[in-house]
Amino acid sequence: MATNQKDTITQPAKTGTGSFVQENKKSLAVIGGAIVALVLLYVGYQKLYLAPRADKAANQMYKAEEFVGTDSLADRAIKGHGSFPGFEQIAEEYSNTKSANLANAYLGGLYLKKGEFKKAAEVLGNYSTTGSPVIDPLVFGMLGDAYTELKDYSKAETYYKKASDKGSNSFTTPLFLKKLGLVYEEQKDYDAAVDAYKEIKQDYPESYEASLIDAYIARAEARQQQ
Repeated sequence: MATNQKDTITQPAKTGTGSFVQENKKSLAVIGGAIVALVLLYVGYQKLYLAPRADKAANQMYKAEEFVGTDSLADRAIKGHGSFPGFEQIAEEYSNTKSANLANAYLGGLYLKKGEFKKAAEVLGNYSTTGSPVIDPLVFGMLGDAYTELKDYSKAETYYKKASDKGSNSFTTPLFLKKLGLVYEEQKDYDAAVDAYKEIKQDYPESYEASLIDAYIARAEARQQQ
């Protein structure tokens, strides 16, 4: 009888991945099905929802881009005119599209020109970097400008650093390095200001900023001694 009982005892499951899969086959099937469903949903969202919206936004934005080139038409570029939407509407209605992202960059520049610095900081903060060596640093630089005007020098410093580091070139980089130096001076960090100015002189000697930078270096160095 003892022998029969021994024969009927269930052997413990083997440990390891194989036994885990066997014991959880049903749960894994449910999880796997959910992942497949999410992937299909994402692809459908991209192709059936985002792509048509992106095309529509791009087609509608050209008029606002024409308006932005003329100062007297800046309000039309922002608010739209007639049947043509402005950058505000495009940024709001077509979020998650490239056109809406670019609209935020345009809006930031227009608000800066109008002296609406808080609005400029808000919309520029909605911009997502694209890897562009031109637009990305300009947006960071405009954020630096907005926060400088708002006297939030800590944030201005952060964005001027990003602007000068992103897509190094002889046009935007020395410009934002100079602004970074000025922000350092506002914070009485004259050592950092001198370093920023000297970087312009050393690395971008042919730039417009370099032709004037000796005066900035002399001023910051004088203030170091005070």
